[in-house]
Amino acid sequence: MYQTHGKEFDTYKVGTVANSTSTMHKLAEYPITRECFEMDDYVGDLKPYEGNPICPDTTVDNIWDNLLIDCENLRRCYNETKDVRYWKELVRLLPEGWLQTRTVTMNYENLLAICSKGQRRFHKLTEWRESFINWARTLPYANQLIFIDEQTSQDFSLN
Repeated sequence: MYQTHGKEFDTYKVGTVANSTSTMHKLAEYPITRECFEMDDYVGDLKPYEGNPICPDTTVDNIWDNLLIDCENLRRCYNETKDVRYWKELVRLLPEGWLQTRTVTMNYENLLAICSKGQRRFHKLTEWRESFINWARTLPYANQLIFIDEQTSQDFSLN
């Protein structure tokens, strides 16, 4: 099983079946922490406002800390009041990296397209370029059916 972002994965719809957990039904169920988000190559000490006299020492860690506090407060308000306005604002503020479970059924032809050099093999998102591609390499017959372009003529000899 492999977890990835739904928005990116939705590019591949032909010949696949996908089911995922619903944000609407699961969002308010558990506390919102960093573990709820994709953080594979996270760099918290980046300073996006460096040189800005108003907040030169603000780091990505600070931004995440504040965002998580705000999202968790909205989640708690919704759970306490059941006022859907809190939930709606939480959905609006939820970062793209929110992890969800998605079950996908596909065939090797789909994986060949996804893992091709022009698609996800060298994608700028590490969760595609490294995690998904590395997972696909563990599948039976992956070298022969998915990563065939990496094979040399010796790999195809009958000896």
